[in-house]
Amino acid sequence: MENEPDQENLEQNLCARTTEEELNKSFSLEASLSKFSCIDLDKELEFKNDLIDDKEFDIPQVDTPPTLESILNETDDEDESFVLEDPTLLNIDTIDSHSYDTSSVASSDSGDRANLKRKKKLPDAFSLHGSVMRHSLLKGISAQIVSAADKVDAGLPTAIAVSSLIAVGTSHGLALIFGKDQNQALRLCLGSTSVGGQYGAISALSINNDCSRLLCGFAKGQITMWDLASGKLLRSISDAHPPGTAILHIKFTDDPTLAICNDSGGSVFELTFKRVMGVRTCESRCLFSGSKGEVCCIEPLHSKPELKDHPITQFSLLAMASLTKILVIGLKPSLKVWMTFPYGRMDPSSVPLLAWHFVAVNNCVNPMLAFCRGDVVHFLLVKRDESGAIHVTKQKHLHLYYDLINFTWINSRTVVLLDSVEKLHVIDRQTQEELETMEISEVQLVYNSSHFKSLATGGNVSQALALVGEKACYQSISSYGGQIFYLGTKSVYVMMLRSWRERMDHLLKQDCLTEALALAWSFHEGKAKAVVGLSGDVSKRKAVVADRMVEILFHYADRALKKCPEQGKIQVMEQHFQDTVPVIVDYCLLLQRRDLLFSQMYDKLSENSVAKGVFLECLEPYILSDKLVGITPQVMKDLIVHFQDKKLMDSVEALIVHMDITSLDIQQVVLMCWENRLYDAMIYVYNRGMNEFISPMEKLFKVIAPPLNAGKTLTDEQVVMGNKLLVYISCCLAGRAYPLGDIPEDLVPLVKNQVFEFLIRLHSVEASSEEEVYPYVRTLLHFDTREFLNVLALTFEDFKNDKQAVEYQQRIVDILLKVMVENSDFTPSQVGCLFTFLARQLAKPDNTLFVNRTLFDQVLEFLCSPDDDSRHSERQQVLLELLQAGGVVQFEESRLIRMAEKAEFYQICEFMYERAHQYDKIIDCYLHDPLREEDVFNYIHNILSIPGHSAEEKQSVWQKAMDHMEELVSLKPCKAAELVATHFSGQIEVVIGQLQNQVLLFKFLRSLLDPREGVHVNQELLQIPPSVTEQFIELLCQFSPDQVIETLQVLECYRLEETIQITQKYQLHEVTAYLLEKKGDVHGAFLLLLERLQSRLQEITRQGGNTTEAFPLKAVEDTMVETIALCQRNSQNLNQQQREALWFPLLEAMMAPQKLSSSAAPHRHCEALKSLTMQVLNSMATFIALPSILQRILQDPIYGKGKLGEIQGLILGMLDTFNYEQTLLETTTSLLNQDLHWSLCNLRASVSRGLNPKQDYCSICLQQYKRRQEMADEIIVFSCGHLYHSFCLQSKECTVEIEGQTRWICYKCSSSSKAGKLSENPSEDKKGRVTSQAKAPLSYHQTKGDPSVRKANSEPALDPQQIQAFEQLCRLYRGSSRLALLTELSQNRSGDSCRPFAGSQSGPAFNSVFQNENFQLQLAPPPVAED
Repeated sequence: MENEPDQENLEQNLCARTTEEELNKSFSLEASLSKFSCIDLDKELEFKNDLIDDKEFDIPQVDTPPTLESILNETDDEDESFVLEDPTLLNIDTIDSHSYDTSSVASSDSGDRANLKRKKKLPDAFSLHGSVMRHSLLKGISAQIVSAADKVDAGLPTAIAVSSLIAVGTSHGLALIFGKDQNQALRLCLGSTSVGGQYGAISALSINNDCSRLLCGFAKGQITMWDLASGKLLRSISDAHPPGTAILHIKFTDDPTLAICNDSGGSVFELTFKRVMGVRTCESRCLFSGSKGEVCCIEPLHSKPELKDHPITQFSLLAMASLTKILVIGLKPSLKVWMTFPYGRMDPSSVPLLAWHFVAVNNCVNPMLAFCRGDVVHFLLVKRDESGAIHVTKQKHLHLYYDLINFTWINSRTVVLLDSVEKLHVIDRQTQEELETMEISEVQLVYNSSHFKSLATGGNVSQALALVGEKACYQSISSYGGQIFYLGTKSVYVMMLRSWRERMDHLLKQDCLTEALALAWSFHEGKAKAVVGLSGDVSKRKAVVADRMVEILFHYADRALKKCPEQGKIQVMEQHFQDTVPVIVDYCLLLQRRDLLFSQMYDKLSENSVAKGVFLECLEPYILSDKLVGITPQVMKDLIVHFQDKKLMDSVEALIVHMDITSLDIQQVVLMCWENRLYDAMIYVYNRGMNEFISPMEKLFKVIAPPLNAGKTLTDEQVVMGNKLLVYISCCLAGRAYPLGDIPEDLVPLVKNQVFEFLIRLHSVEASSEEEVYPYVRTLLHFDTREFLNVLALTFEDFKNDKQAVEYQQRIVDILLKVMVENSDFTPSQVGCLFTFLARQLAKPDNTLFVNRTLFDQVLEFLCSPDDDSRHSERQQVLLELLQAGGVVQFEESRLIRMAEKAEFYQICEFMYERAHQYDKIIDCYLHDPLREEDVFNYIHNILSIPGHSAEEKQSVWQKAMDHMEELVSLKPCKAAELVATHFSGQIEVVIGQLQNQVLLFKFLRSLLDPREGVHVNQELLQIPPSVTEQFIELLCQFSPDQVIETLQVLECYRLEETIQITQKYQLHEVTAYLLEKKGDVHGAFLLLLERLQSRLQEITRQGGNTTEAFPLKAVEDTMVETIALCQRNSQNLNQQQREALWFPLLEAMMAPQKLSSSAAPHRHCEALKSLTMQVLNSMATFIALPSILQRILQDPIYGKGKLGEIQGLILGMLDTFNYEQTLLETTTSLLNQDLHWSLCNLRASVSRGLNPKQDYCSICLQQYKRRQEMADEIIVFSCGHLYHSFCLQSKECTVEIEGQTRWICYKCSSSSKAGKLSENPSEDKKGRVTSQAKAPLSYHQTKGDPSVRKANSEPALDPQQIQAFEQLCRLYRGSSRLALLTELSQNRSGDSCRPFAGSQSGPAFNSVFQNENFQLQLAPPPVAED
């Protein structure tokens, strides 16, 4: 633009500048910035598609305004807008402010104030956006403020207002008016220090739209109006508001005869200026009284001249911020409240802020109000509909990590925020991105705290308003024309947005070239934020920015070459250029300036060989991604040479196939490709450069044909070449270019014909006399028969009624048959692939091929009658594929089956039988095939169970399986048992009759009857007769006698008498004893085991000390343990006499060998027998009283005569055990008694604790309980502190059934939990849902008038608090219940002979708490209960 300042003069360099220069640079932008702000809205509308629009929620006007109850019950919905037609209906003080909270895009922790405070700022905004703001000191004004304080005692500055002039108020009542010209001269000095002494400091200033009038508000409440043209005092107003309050704000509206003032009493007044017959008057009207809530900030809506006809302006809107809410009212045509909006939770010391601005949203320009208190900025869009009503819609909130003290719009998209530590934040409103931060502590900002505290009038303000005033700086910051002025104690600073050129130059001067290019590209793409000075249409803007970027790129290239280290390692130089050169390449290609890249830039960088190499390597990713197709031949030549020198030939090949062929030297490239074996590149050059498709094939054939003809194994490289050749032929026949792209359509038929002619050549070029016919087809068949035939099959698919193509197709087939059938070099698999290919082609409905059927018979003979047995599975698989491909129609089925059976091709037989639905014969195929014999079970099951087969087919399969059942069982007994149980359950005895082999029968029955075998058999549905089970048990006794007892425990259907006879037959005494015990003959089972024990003891006694083996003793111990277990299992159900009949014979049997051994010649196992005897004594002591045991021992003839030496150890051990257990029992009982006493004391204390209500009114009706007149009403007090009338709780249905009794629940706690339904178990509810309560009737007989609340009489059942206290008591402990321990101790002590610690051998019959492996006795003091 013509008024745009020189970029060099826009740098911030305050120290080196004169006052005149500073003024030039500070204010010369005012005209252009003002113009920018005027077209700002137009630009937003013009480029709305390029910008992120506001998140708007517009809801039509409602017919019925919402009520207070509907708002209180409203659910939190962050995405719902609101339209308040008559907000005076709302009691704002009771609105839940959280119902208006919304999330912010800029905040990941929105809603959590603590998290927001901890949130870090956005990373490195400077590198993304550069320096967005420029701030300058107004030296002339600053110097004169200081001078006025010294020379005329003006005092310190207190307020500032800016329009075409700058007005500064002072603490001694003077208003200094400065011009905004280059000299910053003092135009006027309004007022005097004497008036200042009377009125106090100037606390607020306002200049009207045409800069003709100045309003001054004073700390003692007076208001003056001055003529700024003449300096005359026009009005002095002292009665516009209550005396004794300071003027906090005074604001002109767009109507020059209307102003608004706000005093320290929190009231707001409308001032109307009139002139009647030359007399100037002022009428005052109270808009808002401070008694309803103190207003501390006001902001009228000002419209720019170009928006003076906007429909909103006729309402003369005014926004007011009190300490609790925001109000928007219309002053015209009549006073009306349009909106009220409460704050959320906030810091009481935070400052309420308001700011209006017109913004463009959805093609419409409307005013937007930003309001903030604390760290959340709310945006409200105000619109007027056709009916004349005003709609207010929420926009997305801005969540911050700091508290604000000032909010200023600098244009419709950019806002400037000042936080409580005097740090400036520039924010893009739409994306909520922080563009820049800067410290402004050097300004020494003026605060308005003294006026908010009204110190000049005695400090008669509320504490809340005084607390807000601590950080109030409303009058110290003023914005006008895109500039923001900050008033310091000795200075005035101005802030403005830098132009786009200045932002780039600022980065360049700091040597941040990469950041400057990134910023310039964001300007070019229209993605930059806070852009100033870039006008015109999109193409013009891009051209201007592109020219500037080219200049920076040249400078960047020069600097990269200049700063390259001249000495040192080559790696250092490479790293330097790898950091810089790609940036140049990137931006040249982004700007589509290839001419610049490959001419000037390449020439410049070629001066340094390292830079040149890095430049060439940078091109590789762009070429491979097809973003760079055309390169000059010279650069391409240098590129290939460079990659050759670096031994990067794979990269060269990848580059060539992506290049435009016109940039290549074809002869040089072909030679290089052949030398370096770059076959893809060679094919590409031949195809694209010379339209030659056959030559590459000939070259590749020359490489792979000789080793294949000689029968040698190909190398890995040759295999790769062969695969390339196949893919290349496939691409040519399909019309696709190799390795990527498509062949031109006009060349496709020609290329196909050339390739076919090449493949079917009788001899190759330069062929020797020994070469066989059709060398190319033969070579490809030898290389990979299957893949070559697949290529041909795909090609045949594309033939559509093309006569020549059909001829080629038949000719190829004839050649294939000639080459493969008449030659013995090919394997069965290769021959089978050919005939499978032919069968597929012949099976097509539109087939035109002819193949002699005799050839298929020859192939069948070849596959089924080989000279040797090698490759049996391969030949069978090949024939199967041939049949499945449709070749079955080429054979006579009976002959095919005979030959398949002869060759043992059972899969072929299965295929043919399945075609003929002869499913029973398939069973033989499975049984004869060793590879698949186990699959016969699944096959039989599927045939018999899956629908789709006829009854005759299923019956034939069923009969076949029955005939081969013995063979099936021998194959897999478990699978056979599962099959029999599923499909042959009625024929089990027949199946058993077929199994003559006893071992086989045993395996079958075990799989069928024993559930541990893993066979899924439903025994109930099977209904196996007991005789079968007993037959299995008899076989089990023969083949696995050790597993009989374990198996009997899981078997069900057997008869005890018959089974006992079987076990006695095989002399399995332990099994017989188990069955007798199960039958109920415990004594018979005991006698059997006792006899077994005695026989083994006699065996030890007979051997005496001659044996050293431990086996006999181990057998005695095992038998004894089984006998003890039998006695323990059954002693619980026997009387004392029956117990003694079991235990004493066992004891005598164990002591008998000890009686026989003399003391002179003790038995070798004497000690071991004593130990076993002690084990018996410990076990029987649990069931037999100790006196009875001692009496029985002493009655023995031997021990009764005084020979107690042998049993002295046994008796002393019993006495020691008794003493230990008695001591332990007494100690434990004492501890448990103390513990229980302590627990009951705590439980009683918690239950009897009084309840302390939080308030003296009902939480539902909000009336004090003593004011209710219903004498029958009761008071319900909950432990959470809430108090209710019983009638109120009944109306809210706050009851719950607990164990058949009706209990009260707290209404507030249960409703705030939002659980939807109440838990049935009160112990699971959260605190306060179902809590303890006390009832008390209303009483009006107290002398002091304060009713007392008495607790209701305790009821027999535990109330919820008692239940809760008892459960808390139980949770204090980890382990068994104390009551359970005491109960068991009392039971044990009351019994005749039950002793819980009697021994370790007690069996499962004695299920005790003490015998639990996790039981631990906690000998520790009781835990401390929480109050």
